[in-house]
Amino acid sequence: MQTMKPEEVASAEDIVIVGAGIAGLATALGLHKKGVRSLVLESSPELRASGFAFGTWKNAFRALDALGIGDRIRKEHVQAQALRVFSPSTGQVAQELDLTAPGKGGPHEICCVKRDLLLRALEEELPRGTIHYVSKVVAVAEEDGNIKALQLADGSVLRTKVLIGCDGINSVVAKWLGLAKPSYSGRSATRGLAHYPEGHGFRPNFLQFNGHGFRSGMMPCNETDIYWFFTFSPSDKDEGVDESPASMKQFVLSNLRGLKVPAEVLAVVERSQMSDVLVAPLRFRPPLSLVTASISRGCACVAGDALHPMTPDLAQGGCSALEDGVILARCLGDALLGLGVESHRVDASLREYARIRRWRSVQLVGTAYVVGLVQQSDNAFVSFLRDRVLSGVLARRLLKLADYDCGTL
Repeated sequence: MQTMKPEEVASAEDIVIVGAGIAGLATALGLHKKGVRSLVLESSPELRASGFAFGTWKNAFRALDALGIGDRIRKEHVQAQALRVFSPSTGQVAQELDLTAPGKGGPHEICCVKRDLLLRALEEELPRGTIHYVSKVVAVAEEDGNIKALQLADGSVLRTKVLIGCDGINSVVAKWLGLAKPSYSGRSATRGLAHYPEGHGFRPNFLQFNGHGFRSGMMPCNETDIYWFFTFSPSDKDEGVDESPASMKQFVLSNLRGLKVPAEVLAVVERSQMSDVLVAPLRFRPPLSLVTASISRGCACVAGDALHPMTPDLAQGGCSALEDGVILARCLGDALLGLGVESHRVDASLREYARIRRWRSVQLVGTAYVVGLVQQSDNAFVSFLRDRVLSGVLARRLLKLADYDCGTL
């Protein structure tokens, strides 16, 4: 157990959520809908929208509907109609998949949702004062009576009866719970957003370009914005490409040109303002470590990237964080509703949450890692199979994983 220097106690709370990302705000909103108050601590001075956008699949919209903001998000974005996977050898479409095909309980749906719009929608549904900004948690300790003492960067200490870590891949709470340190996948990624004030004219399709050692794709968010991504395995010859946004952009363009990518796709990357886009390593929590990991302990647990950091190859990181938020709010809210905070009920509710999320997390993290390796591989045999067979198999697998129902609050 980590000890802390005695400091003046700032305050005491029943439920503290560390991190105002997707998982943290979804959990807070879910609890609010259940009639349970929580406090969200965010280290930055404002909501962070790093990454620009993310694929929001059917499972995510089920969670957003449960939280009451699904239709708002739909109205602000266009729904993708098809996934088109291009062959790196011919430049032609190797596989095409209908993204509106029927699934369990209705048709599939996917939008490329702008992260800032989603976070703002979640924030605006919360009571004023729920989020405390510039509140960075640097250490956690357990006191008598199962109370958690959170030491903040400003030296103050906040005590809480229930602790929920939604503080990302470098989670202080996950470290305190003893979860395995995230591993480097050997791959990196950069992302961008192209803005067309007068309209971009692209059809609402998800375009994907794989092979030759990288994986890239693009999708319209709405009528004026297009999101794109590029993942690669850095080598000695790539040294220096991440030193500036301009060099990173040229690196992306030179690789895409080698794949016979359509000129209009190259123009999207060219148009992007990359002043705040830098390359980032892709990390994940080893999926086997989650089989026995302490997702919860006593009155503490983790959600979102603090639980299941994964490579972006399934576009399920944000989606699964929304699932976490709804399921956690339901389990915890039902335990607390009208009864106050009693540790034995909270403990049982968080163990139930961990039971539900454990195998789903293992499945998503492991599948994302494998899919990324296959899609990005420049091995001749793998490339041959990918163009003719695996692209369709992987695309259908993606739809199956997205056909998950987290339930209602």
